[in-house]
Amino acid sequence: MEAVGGHEERHEVKFAAYATEYARLRHWLLMHPAGFFSAYPDRRVNNVYFDTWDYRAYAENLAGVSERAKVRYRWYGNSECPAAGSLEVKQKRNHFGWKLRFPVAETPYHQGDDWHDIRQSIRRQLSADGQMWLDQNPLPIMLNRYRREYYESANRLIRATIDLEQRAYDQRSGAVPNISHPAIMQDTLVIEFKFAREDRPEAVRLLGKMPLRIGRHSKYMNAVRAIGMVR
Repeated sequence: MEAVGGHEERHEVKFAAYATEYARLRHWLLMHPAGFFSAYPDRRVNNVYFDTWDYRAYAENLAGVSERAKVRYRWYGNSECPAAGSLEVKQKRNHFGWKLRFPVAETPYHQGDDWHDIRQSIRRQLSADGQMWLDQNPLPIMLNRYRREYYESANRLIRATIDLEQRAYDQRSGAVPNISHPAIMQDTLVIEFKFAREDRPEAVRLLGKMPLRIGRHSKYMNAVRAIGMVR
């Protein structure tokens, strides 16, 4: 349910837990009457989050602003520095969210590049709309990575992901990417369910016995807290 310059809303429900709960939660998911199954191979997800100089995205999330956006550059795989991927604008309105996605076909990082070089390389490969979002959010705040597992219900109406092995790296104080000094974080996991607006009643019914409470959870917010409160 992603859009390239488009708009397709989905409902998102997140649960967070300590990593020690992984086996119990995965068992609950695979034994669920909805028939969840492993839909795709696991993969490593990497993101660099960009924000304004006054940390607008952080402040809006902290305040619980009902309509807000986050800008990140995402790539998959084991490359520690930005590889070919996409600039994503994750937008949210109340409990519904959607993404704008702007592909970047060529790796924006080469050995010795600093963040100015990387941003310029990303920018050159974006459409005008993508360039606007990056220009409005110029500051690389944080790089994070985690392992993601993918599941779907038997009727394919509900998608679920489990994110594990989270790491975060502060990018605010150096000109080049920091990939060697991770923040100290609690060992947690995030399980998220995504479904279309029209499937919400069915999803609520199926997830009613989830052994965790629904709560606000943002990897960006948690990572920023871990790397130190905004200066």
